Amino acid sequence: MSASGDKMRGDWKQVKGKAKQQYGKLTDDDLTYQEGKHDEFMGNLQTKLGKSKQEVKDWIDSL
Repeated sequence: MSASGDKMRGDWKQVKGKAKQQYGKLTDDDLTYQEGKHDEFMGNLQTKLGKSKQEVKDWIDSL
């Protein structure tokens, strides 16, 4: 499991708050992570933020 996956299992509420501060256009629905739907979640963030998969992973890891 990658570091971003570990973040999603850890204190996700704190990460969500930081993400919403940084990107005000993200909604709670955008940041709702469901176990087993990692690829779908990452794809949605890629589309919403206009970033590559690696950029999204790096961004989540930085939060």
